[in-house]
Amino acid sequence: MDLKPVRITIPDGANVIAGQTHFIKTVEDLYEIFKTSVPTIKFGIGFCEASGDCLIRFEGNDDQLVAAAVEAAKAVAAGHFFIAFIRDAFPINVLPALKMSGVVCNIFCATANPVEVMVVETEQGRGVVGVVDGFRPKGVEDGAAKKDRKDFLRKIGYKL
Repeated sequence: MDLKPVRITIPDGANVIAGQTHFIKTVEDLYEIFKTSVPTIKFGIGFCEASGDCLIRFEGNDDQLVAAAVEAAKAVAAGHFFIAFIRDAFPINVLPALKMSGVVCNIFCATANPVEVMVVETEQGRGVVGVVDGFRPKGVEDGAAKKDRKDFLRKIGYKL
């Protein structure tokens, strides 16, 4: 068995959501979740089918984000892996509905940070064992950093 990191290229100004699902209708279900959660969202979805034709299925409403999702899905190439790139919304806007979806088994990450997907390869195929989301901590927040965090959340409208 081989374990290797696959670096995900996140398009400028986008967030990435990566996870595991279980059924061919995933891309259509995720499409509906994104559009009904945030009607103005821009997104692209790639999904690695794990049986039958074993194709990378895709949907979205932004050609650049769809192309990026397909490329990321090709690079990871793990069974039932999905990846979505979103703009004009934050993961927090769609995660509750994704988690409630009948097709989503697990969310590995939802971030704008650099991401590496840890892929294990066996004779049968590939699977995702986890992700590296961003960087390791550089310290503990002090009073100024706490104020900056609180100011940022209010600036983007997530706190009063």
